[in-house]
Amino acid sequence: MSLLVFGSTALDSISTPKKKNPRLLGGSGSHAAVAASFFIAPRLIGVVGTDFPKKYISLFKKHKVNIKGLKVRDGKTFHWAGEYEVNMNNRRTLSTELGVVDGYSPVLPAAHRKLKYVLLANNPPGAQEAIIDQLDKPKFIVADTMDLWMNVAMNDLRSLLKRVDMLVLNDSEARQLTGDDNVVSSLSKLHKYGPKYVIVKKGEHGAILSSKKGLFVAPAFPLAKVEDPTGAGDSFVGALVGYLAKNAGSIDANIRKAVLYGSVVASFCCEGFGLNRTTKTTRAEINKRLRELEKMTSA
Repeated sequence: MSLLVFGSTALDSISTPKKKNPRLLGGSGSHAAVAASFFIAPRLIGVVGTDFPKKYISLFKKHKVNIKGLKVRDGKTFHWAGEYEVNMNNRRTLSTELGVVDGYSPVLPAAHRKLKYVLLANNPPGAQEAIIDQLDKPKFIVADTMDLWMNVAMNDLRSLLKRVDMLVLNDSEARQLTGDDNVVSSLSKLHKYGPKYVIVKKGEHGAILSSKKGLFVAPAFPLAKVEDPTGAGDSFVGALVGYLAKNAGSIDANIRKAVLYGSVVASFCCEGFGLNRTTKTTRAEINKRLRELEKMTSA
């Protein structure tokens, strides 16, 4: 069973106190699709410009990411530039150039419309819902979101949440969306918006899964050194949904292990700039690190 991934495909220029890396492959869809590719061959939907480097197309193909739904438009690829502080937790955006994303409306190829597992990586909620409108009886839809859409597209976001099975967001976004300063008590409010499953990402402190089965608290894999956390959240959710799609069956039976796999793949992302480390990772390395994480958390 395959997985549909809809998200941004971008060129990121990332600066830290030690290094600068211009125009790396980035975007929510890119990170999520590559992370999912360790478990399943995902189909990526998005848009790039005519300046999009061919080496990145080759990289997608190497990781068996189906890019028949990656549209090329005349113009520049979406570009984001950001700078991290020494602690790698705080960052600021230096520039955002929408390029071909401006005015883009996603259209699914006919072969993609019957896919049962769908990841709507971070994107405007109206565009995410446009994907749902084109699907034919999906089994499991996951949506990631961010504070920006709560500020500029709250009505679209509320409409989207009624139609998804899982919502993924970080702790500050959970507080913003519900108006509740306590992340744990905010979970019941998030479920009332529609999703049966809610995951709150807490960065280096892991993630909380909430469902009818109760809470599951997963740690982040501890790292002695972080090069660049850009895309870690997208890698987390990409690996999580990739694992669920690969092991199609009971969501409840597989979801806790899927969360742990998400934490592990996200850790590899943080060890290099952009997708540089993730794309050099092997499934054997991922499984080894998963066993280490399970050992760390067992009583």
